[in-house]
Amino acid sequence: MVSVGSADRYLPDTVQQAVKILVVGAFGVGKTTLVGSVSEIEPLRTEEVMTEASVGVDDAAGLDTKRTTTVAMDFGRITLNSRLVLYLFGAPGQRRFWELWDGLAEGALGVLVIVDTRRLEDSFDVLEQLELRGLPFAVAVNQFPDSEEYTAEELRGALDLLPRTPVVMCDARERGPSVDALISLVEYVSSDDAVRVKESA
Repeated sequence: MVSVGSADRYLPDTVQQAVKILVVGAFGVGKTTLVGSVSEIEPLRTEEVMTEASVGVDDAAGLDTKRTTTVAMDFGRITLNSRLVLYLFGAPGQRRFWELWDGLAEGALGVLVIVDTRRLEDSFDVLEQLELRGLPFAVAVNQFPDSEEYTAEELRGALDLLPRTPVVMCDARERGPSVDALISLVEYVSSDDAVRVKESA
């Protein structure tokens, strides 16, 4: 997590625009990690320890080291430049919490979808939910140490994405690549293409 001091709690007087961004993805793809790695303030987390009650409910296959899970949301903030600040809302990934997405998505300019190529099929329903809500999105591929490498075009085809949908590679633990993923989303939702997607939904 980024080290922050008391001065970082307050926005510069030059900030002219605050933008809400939703961060979504399947269970265990790295949403909490990404929000924590980029946030300039102490991130708000609603993590709980996973218990035996989740067995058979949450698919933890391939997530042997995962011990906690988000049950409401993550929240962080990043000032991209002297004029623009992003408020990040990380949504829980389990299907049983997807009803929370409607409230979290309200007022969001766009969505950063995090995917894990080791469990790519888990992302199909996530993308379908976003299309139903009509929000423009970019895809950030969280590259785990044991992930196979694919090109952006290969992943675009596998996920059945439109040609204009941004696909970027990142490591959710690293601030720089994670910030770059957010910038790709902001640039996309600021484009005419994204506006048309939102208006036609």
